[in-house]
Amino acid sequence: MVVFAPSPQLTVTVEQVEGSPDVHVHAGGQGFWQSRMITALGSPVTLCCALGGESGTVLRHLMAGPNIEVRAREVSARNGAYVHDRREGDREPLVEMAPDKLSRHELDDLYELTVVAAIESGTAVLSGSADTATEEVVPVSVYERLTADLVRNGCRVVVDLAGARLASALKATPTVVKIAHDECQEDGRAESAELPDLLAAAKDIARGGVDLVVVSRAADPTIAVYGGNAVTVTAPALDPVDTRGGGDSMTAGIAAAFAQGADIDTALRLGAAAGALNITRHGLGTGGGEAVRVLADRVRIEPIGEKDS
Repeated sequence: MVVFAPSPQLTVTVEQVEGSPDVHVHAGGQGFWQSRMITALGSPVTLCCALGGESGTVLRHLMAGPNIEVRAREVSARNGAYVHDRREGDREPLVEMAPDKLSRHELDDLYELTVVAAIESGTAVLSGSADTATEEVVPVSVYERLTADLVRNGCRVVVDLAGARLASALKATPTVVKIAHDECQEDGRAESAELPDLLAAAKDIARGGVDLVVVSRAADPTIAVYGGNAVTVTAPALDPVDTRGGGDSMTAGIAAAFAQGADIDTALRLGAAAGALNITRHGLGTGGGEAVRVLADRVRIEPIGEKDS
């Protein structure tokens, strides 16, 4: 499948090992984390992105893998970078460099290579980038255009977006929408984090023609709306190490299941299990595919009745 990741992020982590600092350099960003989990579940990924600056040069080497093909547009814009300190256990940000905006020609080329790769594959995940609120790496309108072009050419489109990016993609009716409960509130789609309000928000998105809407709720059961059904999806309880990235792994599990021809219930089970396993690990978008599938068998899917909502 294809993952659209406009500008992956270079991450540097300082940890403490046996009393001495230990520095780790990794590729990061939503799209790369999703790609890593998708490949762990058995589906090769074509990662479509822009790479530029010293951070982009390093990222090209770090993202390479046996099941991830990187199709990158070389750009003058720098990829972002994030440095944090975990020597005391908690993640302490030290430096964050925002990515640069792509030029018009850079954007056109990235768009073209993404469309071609996605139509060839049949399934695409559209992710965001770690840009600032005031400067977009790519215009939000790209998500409407890309969704529309892929859907009309028979490609299944999974979006894990929020804010203006989600609003843009929804204009073209993606196949699957995954959004977190706090994003629903921040976007004004839900008045609270209570189940009835989040369910109403999910149903409102589904009414636009989206086949599956998934609302993750941190430690609470996920909400899913599809085909006139409204259900909760409960993963096995596991002790968390790092809750970041659980939602991205959930999206990856759902997308991988669909790419492998699974039905919606199976996709929800795999997504919930991938998210649950990820938070038990230090690396985002990590976890063994076999372990995810074992956990998937223990995921509960239960209808939401009137008394629940």
